[in-house]
Amino acid sequence: MGGGTIGQRGDAQARQATWQVLIEHHRDVAGRDLRDLFAQDAERGSRFSIAAAGLYLDYSKHLITEQTIPLLVQLAEACGLREAIDAMFAGEPINVTERRPALHVALRMPKGARIVVEGVDVVEQVHHVLDQMRHFADKVRSGQWRGFTGKPIRTIINIGIGGSDLGPVMAYHALRPYAEPNLDLRFVANVDPWDCAQALAGADPEQTLIVVSSKTFTTAETMANAQAARRWLIDALGSDAAVERHFVAVSTNADAVRAFGIDTANMFGFWDWVGGRYSMDSAIGLSTMLAIGPKQFEQLLAGFHAMDEHFRSAPFTANLPVIMGLLTVWYRNFFGAASVGVMPYEQRLSRFPAYLQQLTMESNGKRVMLDGRPVPHATAPVLWGEPGTNGQHSFFQLLHQGTELVPVDFIAFARSATPIGDQQDQLLANALAQAQALAFGRTADEVRAAGTAEWLVPHQVVPGNRPNSMILASELTPFHLGTLIALYEHSVYTQSVIWGIDAFDQWGVELGKLLARTLVPAVQGGELPAQVDSSTRNLLATLAMLADLR
Repeated sequence: MGGGTIGQRGDAQARQATWQVLIEHHRDVAGRDLRDLFAQDAERGSRFSIAAAGLYLDYSKHLITEQTIPLLVQLAEACGLREAIDAMFAGEPINVTERRPALHVALRMPKGARIVVEGVDVVEQVHHVLDQMRHFADKVRSGQWRGFTGKPIRTIINIGIGGSDLGPVMAYHALRPYAEPNLDLRFVANVDPWDCAQALAGADPEQTLIVVSSKTFTTAETMANAQAARRWLIDALGSDAAVERHFVAVSTNADAVRAFGIDTANMFGFWDWVGGRYSMDSAIGLSTMLAIGPKQFEQLLAGFHAMDEHFRSAPFTANLPVIMGLLTVWYRNFFGAASVGVMPYEQRLSRFPAYLQQLTMESNGKRVMLDGRPVPHATAPVLWGEPGTNGQHSFFQLLHQGTELVPVDFIAFARSATPIGDQQDQLLANALAQAQALAFGRTADEVRAAGTAEWLVPHQVVPGNRPNSMILASELTPFHLGTLIALYEHSVYTQSVIWGIDAFDQWGVELGKLLARTLVPAVQGGELPAQVDSSTRNLLATLAMLADLR
């Protein structure tokens, strides 16, 4: 771990003492084998499992003993996790560097709940915007909202980037069975012109609605794409006035929205206490609501809220997000695991790992603590993943026989929304088999018993002892998607409290944006910035030469 304190909450002396005990405990556990642990405890599979908010978590295939979770919980208590949770739900400024709350939990609270921040009931504000969204979504979905030439909307294009794109596109793919079949949703994020061109290709401008999502309405990539879509629309319909009927904004900058040509009555606001990666259940979810309808969106919010309440109230030893967060700390800081895999055995969650990449790595990819001192231990692991069974035919080889320890989360659902023959059974069997194979592997004696030649035996041995969790639910519904996302949100927060870092800022992404703005004129053939390194200067010259090649 290194020297220094672990965090700023709780009892520093208790934190250090518990951390040291965990170091000693790790030395014992690291030499244990999952086969032996299961053989010694016939009830291990059920004893190391928790159910809450419609989700079932089996964490029995982890390198833990009966002492591990209590010790990790002791660390969480010493780090002030209970106080940190209460502070978040109370609207305290837990986003320390930006001096504001992180109140995504308010976005899914029911009417009548209250969180008062500086004299304002933020839950009441949330429901005012939700009502505005419902009213608009109903008009579009019913055909009451008409385009500039009087035709109903058939295509919706969401323009955003980061949290303004990853959440909506992930949710649309995940909830396609609940989407209105007469609406075609498309998404644009990359400033690469191909992305925008593909979204606009084949769309009928007379029947297209474009949702521009940018809190400040100045995000470079989003506004470049929005201006391109605006030109496309006006060129087709012949009037600037068409913008009012075909563009809406998710933003807080009324002046910029108005200057773009959007009626501010069709501007859906949110607040500075909503971080981008925590915003898909705010007005950023407008395209999601347009697709699945207000009632199903309410079910999504209900799922979020159910997990919020579990996180807030359940004891840490039976708290799904806390257990998952503590296990991440266990592997990151004591086993040195540099990455974690998330493998949804559900094709509709194909974009879920990408969504979690921003949630986890932008939140906890930090090098300094809340007070600005360097972090004396590793923070966020790299998160990655693909849907099963696809991954089994690509990178699972490394998981089973590679030299890296990669803890894995499997996600699976008992039922499919589109059952075909026994394919769902095959999918589930593969999820269970991979979890089993990672945990228990195949010994040399088992390989020999299959009649394998001795020279080939070492190549076919699978060492096992690769930790993994299994997260199960009945079916991928809006409610279960909400619980699943909130599960990871609160796991990330748990990790940040243990590490003593701010999970809600992202200063690291700002430098690249600043430099890009200074380099745009140079890419366009103008003067170089006053101070530019020789590599960048040479690359600009090479790009200019390549651009002239035909």
